[in-house]
Amino acid sequence: MTADDPRRRVPRTDVVLADPRLASAGEHLGPELVKGAVLAAQARARAGEIPPEAVADEAVAALPRAATTLRSVLNATGVVLHTNLGRAALSAAAVDALATAASYVDVEFDVRDGSRARRGRGALTALREATPDAEDVLVVNNGAAALVLATTALAADREVVVSRGEMVEIGDGFRLPDLIESTGARLREVGTTNRTHLRDYAGAIGEQTGCVLKVHPSNFRVEGFHSEVGVRELAGLGVPVVADVGSGLLAPHPLLPDEPDARTALRAGAALVTASGDKLLGGPQAGLLLGRHDVVERLRRHPLARALRVDKLTLAALEATLRGPRTPTWQALLAEDDRMRARCERLAAEVRGEVVPSNGAVGGGGAPGMLLPGWAVALPAAYLPALRLGDPCVVGRIEKDRCLLDLRCIPEQDDQRLAQAVLAVGRAGH
Repeated sequence: MTADDPRRRVPRTDVVLADPRLASAGEHLGPELVKGAVLAAQARARAGEIPPEAVADEAVAALPRAATTLRSVLNATGVVLHTNLGRAALSAAAVDALATAASYVDVEFDVRDGSRARRGRGALTALREATPDAEDVLVVNNGAAALVLATTALAADREVVVSRGEMVEIGDGFRLPDLIESTGARLREVGTTNRTHLRDYAGAIGEQTGCVLKVHPSNFRVEGFHSEVGVRELAGLGVPVVADVGSGLLAPHPLLPDEPDARTALRAGAALVTASGDKLLGGPQAGLLLGRHDVVERLRRHPLARALRVDKLTLAALEATLRGPRTPTWQALLAEDDRMRARCERLAAEVRGEVVPSNGAVGGGGAPGMLLPGWAVALPAAYLPALRLGDPCVVGRIEKDRCLLDLRCIPEQDDQRLAQAVLAVGRAGH
């Protein structure tokens, strides 16, 4: 290294870290993350990729917006509950509740007399009010946990009677039989893949029966020569019926006439209904348990309930979802056709795209096979990967060798951000 070698001019780490921009960033991103950006910039300067004088600027430019690797995404796929994108987008009310719960809160404390209080009582009250047909409610950390707790408390070392047509795989290779057997319960399969009758259940029930499990087959439909037994008929067999409705629809809705819901199952006689909180309910990831007081209390007192309980953030977001305004999930599901088309036409005019019909989907295992007719902006296929890597990150889909951007799940206030993202890709030559 010669005396005039530019590497000698690379500023020391402590000098760069003293830059007010980096010092400020360290307060909300953390000192180690900021220091890493500085070291990387110094390495580039020593390699001759940038001038030594640009080290601080390079480090600032490389800093992330937040101390998490998760990226915000504009969901232009048309799939409302996209599992890979985190399923339900939370409402503004739920986001505000998360901010409140991020600090010290009275999650398990009675401020009136300073004593311990029931954990998450506000969220539980809101859930009970939203499902008046349930005598009691409980919340755990996801839908699978709700099913595990139910079968463990009701049927450990005993039998769970379930139709062969409902032995589903719930995602990422996890299968219902494996999940239930992990609790110590024994599966008693009845019927066939496509047809199960009440007599099949009745013939399997005995002294070893802990419960009958009725599972909604998410993500697929069985058509043709097919029959199944409803909750009302099963409830007459004299053993608890656990109905897993899956998608978290609390009451019937005309948009989803074939989707099972908690109210109907409870009124039909289910002792317990399990569902997810981050699907059609439109809230945070959670497992909802709704049903008879004696059954829910049995689950609440089980030691496993402690391991599966939700944190204060989930409780806050769940309560706000239940009490707050219409969620982004239902805004997307009920989006007006004319308004979506008008938005697409404005976007297409700005980015030189084409407005085409687009069928969205509920996603998340809800209403399998049901299409949500709407509109999208079509662009060349090369836009798809480029948009994913841009800022903001935009996720669309390929259809007929074109990139389609469906606006159903994008808030209208983000239309201009989307347009700018598309224009930036166009300027880059895609």
